[in-house]
Amino acid sequence: MKSLENLYRQGIALLKDIPENPIDAKLILLDSFDLTGEEFFKNPESVPSGKDIKGYFRMIRKRSQGYPLSYLTGKKEFWSIPFKVKKGVLIPRPETELIIETVLALHPAGNPFIADIGTGCGNISVSLGKELPEASIFATDISVRALRIAWENARRQEINNIKFLRGNLFDPLEKRGLKGKMDLILSNPPYVSEEEWKGLPDEIRLYEPKKALVGGASGLDFIQRMIDSAPDFLKQGGHLIFEIGFGQKDQVIALFNEGWSEIECCNDLSGIPRVINARYI
Repeated sequence: MKSLENLYRQGIALLKDIPENPIDAKLILLDSFDLTGEEFFKNPESVPSGKDIKGYFRMIRKRSQGYPLSYLTGKKEFWSIPFKVKKGVLIPRPETELIIETVLALHPAGNPFIADIGTGCGNISVSLGKELPEASIFATDISVRALRIAWENARRQEINNIKFLRGNLFDPLEKRGLKGKMDLILSNPPYVSEEEWKGLPDEIRLYEPKKALVGGASGLDFIQRMIDSAPDFLKQGGHLIFEIGFGQKDQVIALFNEGWSEIECCNDLSGIPRVINARYI
């Protein structure tokens, strides 16, 4: 009979070509047998059912072929919140948490109006909904699937201050009569160039949604449109805060005109310029 410990060791061996294979094997093990890490480490010699073992090895095989771990388990942690994710919706990255940190550092008071453009699974809007319960948050996306998952993530966290709106870029805000109403506009936009897309790992390129990653030939198409349109929706003194890609800082800052001030770029934990924070005057 195979114990949890034996299964875990087998999983590590089968994932030998996957970076951080011990972590992935453990997360698949915990998900397959509905365990917490504490339960596993307290009872590593316990023997699970054969049906669950088959499911475990099925997930291990798919992971060994490069299928994203978060799509296998159906979840990804962001801002210490477990988010539901599935194929067709971008998997949240840790560096995007810098957007949340940047917003909270501004100490938005009262009942700020916040727009999250291209919400995906809702990781930005739901995290801020939890941190800023008095805020009114408008989360937009062109994808019906993404909005359904984002809504479910908000419901799971009992967040009630977000309106999920379908449409491209700022169109849903305009239809709601929200021009000039936003204190903060946030986004993790598509910023990968077509050429960069070709060189991305198969784990990303073959499984994650291209439209959520690629921002045109240069990677800056969506960002340019967002910078151009944001002034119509921001209050005076409002902030546009969004993520950028490696090496894009100077190109992105050059896209702003004289209507903006205090354009800053915050570095992520790796020291890479990652989040633009621009104040509209």
